[in-house]
Amino acid sequence: MSITKYKRDNQLVFRMGFTIFLLASLFIGFLSFLFAMGFSPVFILIIAIFMAGFQYFFSDKMVLKTTGAKIVTANQEPKIHKLIDDLCNTSGLPKPKHIAIMDTHVPNAFATGRNPKNAVIAVTKGLLNRLNQKELEAVLAHELSHVKNRDIMVLTWASIIVIMAGYLMQMLFWMSLFGGFGGGNRDRNGGGQAMVIMMAIWIGTIIVYFIAQMLIMTLSRYREFAADRGAAMITGNPMDLASALKKIEEEVSNTPEKQVRNVEHASAFFIIPAIKSNFVASLMSSHPSTEKRIQKLKDMKKIYSSQGYTKFNIDISKK
Repeated sequence: MSITKYKRDNQLVFRMGFTIFLLASLFIGFLSFLFAMGFSPVFILIIAIFMAGFQYFFSDKMVLKTTGAKIVTANQEPKIHKLIDDLCNTSGLPKPKHIAIMDTHVPNAFATGRNPKNAVIAVTKGLLNRLNQKELEAVLAHELSHVKNRDIMVLTWASIIVIMAGYLMQMLFWMSLFGGFGGGNRDRNGGGQAMVIMMAIWIGTIIVYFIAQMLIMTLSRYREFAADRGAAMITGNPMDLASALKKIEEEVSNTPEKQVRNVEHASAFFIIPAIKSNFVASLMSSHPSTEKRIQKLKDMKKIYSSQGYTKFNIDISKK
């Protein structure tokens, strides 16, 4: 028996919504703080929007160039194209604009692009060689879910506050080096007051930067859970993805550090990060731990198996 209606994870939806609310509140608070300090952030905000917009519209080209992934046609790689065609037909989603392959033995995959019509899904040669067909389908379904959920768009525009704070931090740093914190020929009282204000802005900006970065990484981790859920909905079996995640993490862990270092720059895009982190670093990680992801998938399987369902395929294109 198959499921035709798949309930939303309301707790996950609430967490994502609440994180976005916190980011929006932090953004408004940051702008208010700058205005209160007598510092107009309009120019920096314009720069941040421009930089985010550039990243949004050219993310696919930038990531392909950065990772060295090569676009492949259906004639060059018929297997991967056929799998994605079948998954798109099952889910009711449009096929990504490009399919690409990275020439590395480290097994992984990523999706990028501002919307489904301009999306790119890339896999490594290591992934194609180490996963069976069901596991490969599950990984591709996960990446299709990222595209469907427009995660690149959400995370790019959510990052405006980080871009803005980072740019302001750099600007204040260079101003401090060249006497912009109250030096020069100004009188002692005026110069001292200006220095206090600029130091307050600098410290406040640093605090906002790190809080915003943590919130965005939290949002990213929630969206990984959502993509895992979407993959289970498309393939009909959450354990296929669980098996794939376990294999990929084991392979990444056993891969020589030199090879892993070659793809660390693309770690945030991958289904499993290439960078190995400790507990503190995990707080700033773009992905939840593999153990938590697998447990979530097991819970999904357990819930629906207890209700007599053996498979759940649905059209997620309208969800």
